[in-house]
Amino acid sequence: MIKSMYSGISGMNAQQKKLDVIGNNIANSGTTSFKSSRVTFQDTMRETIGKGSGPVLALGGSNPKQIGMGVNLQSIEVNTGQGSLNPTGRPLDNAIDGSGYFIVAKGDIDGEISTDTAKPTDAEKAMESYYTRDGEFKRDSLGNLVTPNGYRVMGYVSSDAGRKIGEKSGKVELSFVDANQKAEDLNFEKKLVPLAIPEEIDGKKVSGFTIEKDGLIKATLEDQTVTVIGQVAMASFVNDGGLEGVGQNMYVPGANSGSPVIRPAKSEKSPAEEAYGSIINGMLEMSNVDLAVEFTEMIVASRSFQACSKVITTGDEILQELVNLKR
Repeated sequence: MIKSMYSGISGMNAQQKKLDVIGNNIANSGTTSFKSSRVTFQDTMRETIGKGSGPVLALGGSNPKQIGMGVNLQSIEVNTGQGSLNPTGRPLDNAIDGSGYFIVAKGDIDGEISTDTAKPTDAEKAMESYYTRDGEFKRDSLGNLVTPNGYRVMGYVSSDAGRKIGEKSGKVELSFVDANQKAEDLNFEKKLVPLAIPEEIDGKKVSGFTIEKDGLIKATLEDQTVTVIGQVAMASFVNDGGLEGVGQNMYVPGANSGSPVIRPAKSEKSPAEEAYGSIINGMLEMSNVDLAVEFTEMIVASRSFQACSKVITTGDEILQELVNLKR
């Protein structure tokens, strides 16, 4: 009786955690690029009240007699499947169709991240790197490409662009890089820097810009010439489910996710580039929460919680009867 009550308590605690996860999924059903989670359980250790025996000449064998001691939370798995793509028509909105994550960072505009993750530079140590599939980018007052929370969008810039930071303005200054030349001639540097879309390039006003499937940012100048501003960087992981969420639609590598593998720049023409998804401009990835599944699981968890509580009340009634035997 007492054991059954404690098993019921463990079941109530487990179902409460499941309801917590379901509630979070439902609350984020409209969150951009949110990934839903599911809970799995495992039984706890068992008490053996009778050991099994093997068959002998006169008798057959018998199975062990064991009583379970309740349930434990086994895992909270993240569903990394892609959500639906919602068209917005906004030129700074970007969705990833396939695998990969945008790389964003917190740090100075003159910081950088090495593409060799095994050898971080001093500048990289000063920048806090995060990974996200939320491509709702914005431009701040200086033209820097940032997330809604102000984190800098990282990417490649051509060495021909002569990237520098204005001493007085604090704005990123770039030189013209012909967009009509071959990809291998773009000479992207092998490091990631904060991207920016300046108002002017070589004294010519930027009249428009586009972000292509491979992340290449091209700007049209007032004289109708087209220049390459940079390339949005992406990263992938061996085990996406091992990433640790830190809120604000961002993740950091976990102990079981593996190190980030950064997509090579377009100028390298590496076959590894084909392993990453395409960037779809003017769209955002929606949450992959299935409300029908979540509500069904919520009903199951609620009934399981009630059943476990019934085990406790039944054990209490039996104990009450034992106490009343003396009467």
